[in-house]
Amino acid sequence: MPAVGLACTCFCPFTLTCFCPFTLNSTTMNSRPPSQRPSEPLPEPSVIPVNGWHCSHYFYRFRREAMQGCLSAACQQQLRDALGDDAAIKTERQVSYWISGHSADFCVMLMDPDPAKVDGVHQRIMAPGLGQFIEPVWSFVSMSEVSEYVPTIERFRERLIAGGADPDSPEVAAKVAAYERRLPMMNEQRLRPEIPDWPSACFYPMNKSRVVGANWFSEPFSARNAMMAEHAQSGMAFAGKVSQLISVGVGLDDWEWMVTLWGRNPEYLREIVYKMRFDEASAKYAEFGPFYVGYRAGAEEILEHCQLA
Repeated sequence: MPAVGLACTCFCPFTLTCFCPFTLNSTTMNSRPPSQRPSEPLPEPSVIPVNGWHCSHYFYRFRREAMQGCLSAACQQQLRDALGDDAAIKTERQVSYWISGHSADFCVMLMDPDPAKVDGVHQRIMAPGLGQFIEPVWSFVSMSEVSEYVPTIERFRERLIAGGADPDSPEVAAKVAAYERRLPMMNEQRLRPEIPDWPSACFYPMNKSRVVGANWFSEPFSARNAMMAEHAQSGMAFAGKVSQLISVGVGLDDWEWMVTLWGRNPEYLREIVYKMRFDEASAKYAEFGPFYVGYRAGAEEILEHCQLA
């Protein structure tokens, strides 16, 4: 499945190279990520991440069995206000969808440096009034990050050379210079993504396997990196069709990663999920949770679609 799970790797429709979080540096064999050096000063205690944003996905259903008919005007307005554009309470990234199927009626995805602002939207939906008619059915708490598989400038150069390029050639110098220009933009998209204004989206959590013979976390970094390279190549075929965010739930929720896929058309979501299942990183090591598919909608569209306005 999409490089989904591997620690926030990201491809996006804005550049073909955004989904290339790999390096074939075979000299790096340690399976553990590097620890923070003791000499580095610690940041001040804070709920604001030094890098990245808080990210939450909330899924709800309307409790029609508790209603006598449509939602009251006051309850409808409460939903509009919770999902509205009030700058004082709106998160940095906020988008909602009606959900297809019986598992949920609608979903809200939120991102912000402040976790209280993220959770505040959920609390306003669940507050007295509307809250008695809403049931949360699933949620995922995570954070955005730049993956350990995203190569530094030097590792990108080493990858080109490992692929057979002449280290002293103008072509290598040009590619390294171009990558150096792109890297800040690509990392910004991983940490604080711009959500495309596309009609469809797919959401699901995932883990990496720990079973005997397929334990992702006991594999050396070089092996994981090579599998991520294959995964990245599969994803690049969908540039301009699908955009992705992998947010990290390790230590924050029951699953390790949350995959958000935005599709220019829902058929692209089906195609990318199928194609990437054959990559070794997914076929051998991926474990998937529940899938939700939604279609972009504001509060008004959600109410109308669910026959509650």
